[in-house]
Amino acid sequence: MATDRLYLSALANPQVNSIKNGDRNIYLAPVSPADEPVETYSLDPGRSPIEIYDNTLVWWAAALRRRLVKSVEWESGVIAAMQERIRTPWLDKYFVYTSSFGTHTFFMTALPCLFFFGYPQYGRGLVFVLSTGVYTSSVIKDLICSPRPHAPPVTRLTMGSHHLEYGFPSTHTTNSVSIALFVFTQVYRAYLDASISHTAYILWICGLVFYTFSIVYGRIYTAMHSFSDCTMGIFLGVLLWLTQLFFEKPLENWVVGNGWLGPLAVLVVTVVLVNQHPQPVDDCPCFEDAIAFMSVHAGSLLVQWHSVRYGFNDSYYVVMQPGSAYETWSDVGTWWLFAAIKVVVGVLLIFMWRIVAKSVMHLILPPTYRLLAQAFTLPNRRFYTPATDYDSMPPEMSLRPIPSVIDLPAHMEMEMEMKVDATGAGRRLHVPRDIKLRGAGGTLRREKVTEQMEKLAGGPPAGVEDDEKIKHYDADVLTKVIVYSGITILATEVVPILFEVLGWGTRAY
Repeated sequence: MATDRLYLSALANPQVNSIKNGDRNIYLAPVSPADEPVETYSLDPGRSPIEIYDNTLVWWAAALRRRLVKSVEWESGVIAAMQERIRTPWLDKYFVYTSSFGTHTFFMTALPCLFFFGYPQYGRGLVFVLSTGVYTSSVIKDLICSPRPHAPPVTRLTMGSHHLEYGFPSTHTTNSVSIALFVFTQVYRAYLDASISHTAYILWICGLVFYTFSIVYGRIYTAMHSFSDCTMGIFLGVLLWLTQLFFEKPLENWVVGNGWLGPLAVLVVTVVLVNQHPQPVDDCPCFEDAIAFMSVHAGSLLVQWHSVRYGFNDSYYVVMQPGSAYETWSDVGTWWLFAAIKVVVGVLLIFMWRIVAKSVMHLILPPTYRLLAQAFTLPNRRFYTPATDYDSMPPEMSLRPIPSVIDLPAHMEMEMEMKVDATGAGRRLHVPRDIKLRGAGGTLRREKVTEQMEKLAGGPPAGVEDDEKIKHYDADVLTKVIVYSGITILATEVVPILFEVLGWGTRAY
């Protein structure tokens, strides 16, 4: 066909970064180590033929999705017109980079410091709203499978791998709204107690409003989300803040006050939530974020139970951090020196746990699964390869797609999606970083382009994976649960106890 000849011609041109086949973007990757060009292809999540979703989703989810898809199509035009009028290079960079402050990666980086420096009650509150927010939004995303704004007509600006997830609702918006309301609650209480001045109170409110606006409007400006996505995210953020406000303490008291039934219930509920997470039509990474944060919350509750039962609650920590008097320049220097030492030591211990635990789990879980599979059928998720189908997990398999205290983004560049030029071929305007697709794309040599074009022209059925594609592994699910609950136990109890014993202190006042 003429269109196929156009695509093949584009692939032969080393200056072309990408081409477009209907809704399907085909990205040309950098040359391989053998100096042989390769290409990768992907299908945006939520953009498969509508019949696939109608036949896969439950009736009410399919009906809601049809409404959302129509809304996204209309909103894409509105967002594109908005971008045409107000986009500037400075605003592009501002909203792309500030979006990192609405991610769970950012908060997972900051959370351990609250426990290292004597603010565990705030840390537990943040864990609650973030874990429930990430899990709830990911459940809705995988239930509805709604696409992000269409590119084109919008120009999508992104950082990381968020573009591989569905759009509805916006997790960034959910996180930022719930966090802003949580912080406002603490500031308001401090203001009522006269702990802060009226001026400081007003400044805090202005800062929180500005932060929330930057994140929420930034998701629309960057075309990563539609107005509908952000509206639902705001609603979820408010709802989860209210849930934390009224139910966090009763939940903790129940877990702590019911003996061994408390931790047993935490473990059972966590396993059920992981197992019952909806399975998406496309290979969406929402599930990985969800199980990571549910594991973090489970670890937090287990620490609460253990600390109260065995005397490691707040009253155990009595040592002040050296330099806490903060009266002389010597005090200031001492405080900051020990602060840096504590952060480095704490992060290194978490890093060591992550490496050791992941390696051990990858070693023992696959053969354990294969042994259990001989007795009964093990549950398995779509897109996840069962242990009976592989001998060992590749050494390059890692937890990097999941946010953690050490999983900071390796690249902070901006990625701009497709526009269509005069020839009709889609071109990637600016790709300063490699695109890494998890389970949604493969790497192919140019001599196989014709064969792959035939496959792409027909459109691979959703859920059917090519043998050449990188797959997820079933053992990695339980690995993430153990690793991330362990990270929380280390950050919230083991490391603070170590600081107390060493005389470095965790008391803030």
